[in-house]
Amino acid sequence: MNRIQLAVFDMAGTVVDENNVVYKTIQKAINEAGYDLTLEYVLLYGAGKEKHQAIKDILAQTKAENFFELSESIFKNFKVLLKDAYGSLQVTSFKGVEDLLAYLREEGIAIALNTGYNQLIAEQLLRKMNWKMGEHYDILVTADNVKNGRPYPDMINRAMQKLGVSDPAKVLKAGDSIIDIEEGKNANCGFTVAVTTGAHTREQLQSANPTLVVDSLYEIINLIRI
Repeated sequence: MNRIQLAVFDMAGTVVDENNVVYKTIQKAINEAGYDLTLEYVLLYGAGKEKHQAIKDILAQTKAENFFELSESIFKNFKVLLKDAYGSLQVTSFKGVEDLLAYLREEGIAIALNTGYNQLIAEQLLRKMNWKMGEHYDILVTADNVKNGRPYPDMINRAMQKLGVSDPAKVLKAGDSIIDIEEGKNANCGFTVAVTTGAHTREQLQSANPTLVVDSLYEIINLIRI
């Protein structure tokens, strides 16, 4: 029996290379409301979260008054801006990711994708990459499929339930942000892997104490082969 039965991967910044367009769009929407935030600031406080929640958390860090109400109008503008940004966006997977997924499937390890995006955006990204359920992954779980987004474990728990995996010690969670690692730990995953291809730096990721920090997701193969 494989030591790992299920691998759960975050999407943007982890398996999907979309050049941080969503967080750049969050940055643009917030700054159009009168702020001057850097992308690094947006990533630090918003990466990996459901996007309306990300906007609220970023505004809260700025000590903005009435940030909850302000977030509503910013989120509305964000959705309009993102639709335009996605219209011509070129989306690919990171080098080695598809080879890794193929290897996992050969080893009988189930693959789940989870994300702070809603279902509509996530499926749009997957279509752009021509990824298909049953071929590249087994299940997609998005922030709007569950009651609580990251760092709560709801999305991982849902994937486990749907795929018939009962022991979280045999689940691996991989992501590019601190909140991905926190999500994996809150789900009691046996393995948490942080990858430096997305939102947070190696130093930031190490602060979350993952099992492993890698520069390429393909390095996970070395963990599985142990």
